[in-house]
Amino acid sequence: MLEVLCTQGLPEGWRFWARAHYLSPFREGEAGFTAKKGREMTLEKDSKVADVRGHRVPTGLFIDGEWLRTGQEIPVINPSDKSEITKVADGSGGHALEALAAADRSAQQWRHWAPRARADLFHLAHGLLIERADAFADVMTMESGKPRAEALGEFNLSAGFFLWYAEQVAHLHGRYQEGSPGGYRVIETHQPVGPSFLVTPWNFPMLMSARKAGAALAAGCTVVIKSARETPLTAALFIDTLQEAGFPAGVVNLIHTSNSAEVSEQIMADSRLKKVSFTGSSAVGTVLLKQASNLIINSSMELGGDGPFIVLDDADVDLAVREAVICKFRNAGQACVAANRIILHESIAEEFTEKFLAATAALKVGDGFDPEVSVGPIITERQLNRVSGLVESFQSAGGTLLAGGNVIDGEGFFFEPTVFRFDSYDHDFCNDELFAPIAALYTVTTVDEALRFANDTHYGLSAYVFSKDLSRVVTVAERLDFGMVGVNRGIMSDPKAPFGGIKESGLGREAGHEGIYEFLEPKYIALTIDERSGMEG
Repeated sequence: MLEVLCTQGLPEGWRFWARAHYLSPFREGEAGFTAKKGREMTLEKDSKVADVRGHRVPTGLFIDGEWLRTGQEIPVINPSDKSEITKVADGSGGHALEALAAADRSAQQWRHWAPRARADLFHLAHGLLIERADAFADVMTMESGKPRAEALGEFNLSAGFFLWYAEQVAHLHGRYQEGSPGGYRVIETHQPVGPSFLVTPWNFPMLMSARKAGAALAAGCTVVIKSARETPLTAALFIDTLQEAGFPAGVVNLIHTSNSAEVSEQIMADSRLKKVSFTGSSAVGTVLLKQASNLIINSSMELGGDGPFIVLDDADVDLAVREAVICKFRNAGQACVAANRIILHESIAEEFTEKFLAATAALKVGDGFDPEVSVGPIITERQLNRVSGLVESFQSAGGTLLAGGNVIDGEGFFFEPTVFRFDSYDHDFCNDELFAPIAALYTVTTVDEALRFANDTHYGLSAYVFSKDLSRVVTVAERLDFGMVGVNRGIMSDPKAPFGGIKESGLGREAGHEGIYEFLEPKYIALTIDERSGMEG
């Protein structure tokens, strides 16, 4: 398929050139791609696929261009009804090292692919992704529980990220300039970091796979993706699509595991690994950073958030309510950028609270395939119990329960959209990532008070501010100690924009130009020039 892509419509002479320049690095027998024939395989080929609402999804590990089984399996559970969807292969630390070895063998060939060839491959993969939109939406709804409309929205955003990277592959730039004292030239270029370990979360399984892998592959890096235990099928469908598009063996690898700690510990201790990109809790990110320090592994961390949501006295209250409901209850509140603390100026607090409670009451909780459902389940029973514990903690801290607060009886892990009001903020919740459908309302009297309270957190991922005064919102946004600020909007993810936080919310950025350069190392070449040479005659 890749050969057809690279050569279709070209005269025969040009076809020969395209085959030689685009495809020859991965021809059978080239160095680096015959190694797997001579190594002992501890895995067996796996032809098993799951039927998920009529969509075929591979269930094995994907290593060196093959789907493989391990002899151990992990059940994948539908959180809407606790039923088993299927089982996937359970990988160990040893299997992760097999995947890293494949990524390492393919690294030199992949990094030297012509940019246009890599871009063309991306465009083909993007087309195949679009053809499978319904499959991705159905699979995500089944294994994560999110409403199908949300799942389809996540897919569309993910495809947009992948297209963005496709368009940027051939537009990675360096610099050329004269050295300061003269006599030589300063050449700055960039080279791929190398084999990369991408750790994805369960709450946005498609978006994180596409955003991380898209950037790494566009930069010329090979990857080992570790899926989240709760949502391995979305990752498998993504990898299956890249395989069908023609990504070469070893360039993309996928590990499922029930023992993330073992997998991470072993792969992070291997000198062949050059980069780790992780999305998840700050606690786990801290562990990975400690592991990365042993070999000074290049690290990107997208960690926890606290999401202060400030509504000033001159805000459009109806707009703020609509955006707050989305920002708080999307994905049942299980998002690092969710609005955890809703900070209201006293002059609009009563109006906002009344309208917010009405909007919250109108939310329907249930199975994501019901088109009227807007809030799906909590991902696991363990997380459901944690959410119940948060309600008890909020009440103990003096919070007034205004709505919800209960587990919903039934087959799935459902919890009522919940709203608390606090009359003070002398508690530690601003340093906790809620990851729950629980909103906490606070009242302040001045903008300065709102800013002090918003910034009083270890986190620094996202914040939000609502006001009709442009000068005011710009001033407030600049004083918020967060990596991203939404002004009069509760969702701001965009392929063009750098996504990430400061403080304990992480290191580095994803998406935008910065997202690709996270997987590139700058390289400086000092070139001596004899400025008299060639000037005679």
